[in-house]
Amino acid sequence: MAVPKKRTSISKKRIRKNIWKRKGSSAALKAFSLAKSLSTGHSKSFFVRQTSNKTLE
Repeated sequence: MAVPKKRTSISKKRIRKNIWKRKGSSAALKAFSLAKSLSTGHSKSFFVRQTSNKTLE
């Protein structure tokens, strides 16, 4: 017969939640850094084709 598991302590739950948040924060920081380097043209890992912004007059 199924028996309920013991309750996880609040401190252990908080530790796991903070680890999860830290992983997301570092991924967001890395993505922002990559976007910044792409916008300035200093990226070494991506090659972006430059398009000319000519307007028809």
